[in-house]
Amino acid sequence: MFMWLPLGAPLAILRTAVFLLLPFSISVPLLAALGMHSRRISSSSLPPAAAAAHNLFVCNHRSLVDPLYVSAATGRTDLSAATYSISRLSEILAPIRTFRLTRDRATDRAAMQAHLSLPGGGGGGLVVCPEGTTCREPFLLRFSPLFTELGADVQPVALHSAVSMFHGTTAGGWKLLDPLYLLMNPTPAYVVQLLDPVAVGGEGGGGGPELANEVQRRIAEALGYTRTALTRRDKYLALTGNDGGVDRRRVAGSHHHQEGVLNG
Repeated sequence: MFMWLPLGAPLAILRTAVFLLLPFSISVPLLAALGMHSRRISSSSLPPAAAAAHNLFVCNHRSLVDPLYVSAATGRTDLSAATYSISRLSEILAPIRTFRLTRDRATDRAAMQAHLSLPGGGGGGLVVCPEGTTCREPFLLRFSPLFTELGADVQPVALHSAVSMFHGTTAGGWKLLDPLYLLMNPTPAYVVQLLDPVAVGGEGGGGGPELANEVQRRIAEALGYTRTALTRRDKYLALTGNDGGVDRRRVAGSHHHQEGVLNG
């Protein structure tokens, strides 16, 4: 690690500058030349352009740059990313709009709705990671059903990432360094897979948890990952002994509520 740092740190800064300063048509091939591999797969029955035209993109959460890869894969710079925990520096440097969720259901729903373009509304598209936290292993955490209350058809996006030296995620460290460590990898790789859209009230469930579970199922099947009912809180309790920032008094006795892997 220390032998690689003198080259890895400048490489990460160079990659960041390329991504932030150049349009996708130039930055994507240039980043590939700098060792960042990415691949878009369209598993949707719709043409890629039609799939990219949806406004609510729901994906699993591999790292902080997930929304940027969705933006690059769809060619859309009008997307906004809903985040739970992101450093102020990452917010400033992000080439797409970001906004923080508060974990207050009504407040978060209103914020997401304001950034989502619907008939008669403004704004652009929205990228949501309903797991609420990153998961670097081949598992999917429980999907929060909040996105199903926005009234928009869902475009599921399956994301797979691979790193060769550093994990770009941390549970107990400095979130500020997550993007830096991810971009310091010699050959980081991302696969972005656009799946068939899920209509609100259509096949796969009418809404709420049923629809959220259906979207989770489709993404898990596309990636070959295992679905679980574990939550963000469960992850932090297991890895760090705290609840990830939620008032600890509310979850002092929640250790016994951890759920197992879903059947099927």
